[in-house]
Amino acid sequence: MARIRLEDLDGLGEEEEEEEDEGGGGEDEEEEDEEERGRLFAHWEVVASTHRVSLPPDMAGPIVQMNRHSQVREPVPHVALSRHGKCEEAAYEERHYPAGKWACVTKGEPLYEQSISLSFMKLMRYICKENSVGRYLGMTVPVLNEIHLNEEGTELEREVLTAYYLPGQFQQNPPVPMDPEIHITERAPLRVITRVFYGITTEETILREIGLFWELLGSTDAVLRETYIVATYQNPSVPQRRNEIWFIRRAE
Repeated sequence: MARIRLEDLDGLGEEEEEEEDEGGGGEDEEEEDEEERGRLFAHWEVVASTHRVSLPPDMAGPIVQMNRHSQVREPVPHVALSRHGKCEEAAYEERHYPAGKWACVTKGEPLYEQSISLSFMKLMRYICKENSVGRYLGMTVPVLNEIHLNEEGTELEREVLTAYYLPGQFQQNPPVPMDPEIHITERAPLRVITRVFYGITTEETILREIGLFWELLGSTDAVLRETYIVATYQNPSVPQRRNEIWFIRRAE
């Protein structure tokens, strides 16, 4: 039988103190994580209220995950075909987007901002864990919101399709969504003329930006007049976030 020496007993007390210190540190970290979780949720709750929607408690986890990975965003593949304008930032740009797989949600709420908010919350859950591989998939930009105008071109139709591009590693074998309202779709190649604008996106701001873009382009039959895309590059919690209006070129 091994003997227990006096110095071993002395060391035992020190080890216990160290373990207590380590345990205390863990509790502090957990408290800090919980505080951060609460702070982020409260911030997004305010943002959601400006979009006239409520934020469910189960969004706390996806919000924390999206915040942790906010600096890593994969751009949707595309080719810039031409730029127009003499300023440092082009007045508008023409691009080609190849075919690819997107996760899509369609909503038809009374307000545009309600539709895109509810759809994006569903996509956030899918991106963060509610998928067949059970892990964070990665964020891509931009997220697209496809809209339609009425015959007079004065109002948006209620139905809005919100689409998230699957990261490159999942293009061949997309994770299956747990939410039946999310559909994985192979979208055809797209040729668009784009113009940047900043701030919140509502029916009013979108109609204004479409009107300004038409003034810039002049009369042309080369693009669709009833269907447009609002591309968003930053999450809804950023007040002066970057957006783009996309005019869709007609198939040749």
